[in-house]
Amino acid sequence: MTKLAQFLGSGYEQKRTNIFTRQFELGGHTFKVRVPLVSESDEIYKRVMEPSAESIELIYKTMTDPLQKFKTEITDESGFVFTETDVLVSGRSMREASKNKAMTEARIVEYIKLLIPENPDNSLADLTYADIEAEFPMSVQLMLCEKIGEAISPTYKEARGN
Repeated sequence: MTKLAQFLGSGYEQKRTNIFTRQFELGGHTFKVRVPLVSESDEIYKRVMEPSAESIELIYKTMTDPLQKFKTEITDESGFVFTETDVLVSGRSMREASKNKAMTEARIVEYIKLLIPENPDNSLADLTYADIEAEFPMSVQLMLCEKIGEAISPTYKEARGN
């Protein structure tokens, strides 16, 4: 129990879960989401901004392996440039694109882990992007993350009620 929680009393402790829970509706279903503490938000931000090298490499290989087959056949006019560590397509780095994709996937996973399961015995702690991808198309994933983001950090306008 924190110092502030002690001052706010036992009633606060009993209602704390409700205070840190928001809900929103998407597609006719009501989702409940846990509002993270500042330290948790900082950790989420760090995991999103710094995806694992293994994750980036796996995505990079998936994106560039089909191109590697045609490496010898590609001409300079095609827009493909192969370097020792990267493939550039129309001047854009596939390694950078892989990092951006890994960051997006990490953000989706981290946000969806904030959802509160209907059955309290269930946990989303071991959720992977593959699990999410099997359940939702990308457009729904992004919309779900947007709704979660709005629920956990309302805009100034929403907070003021204007």
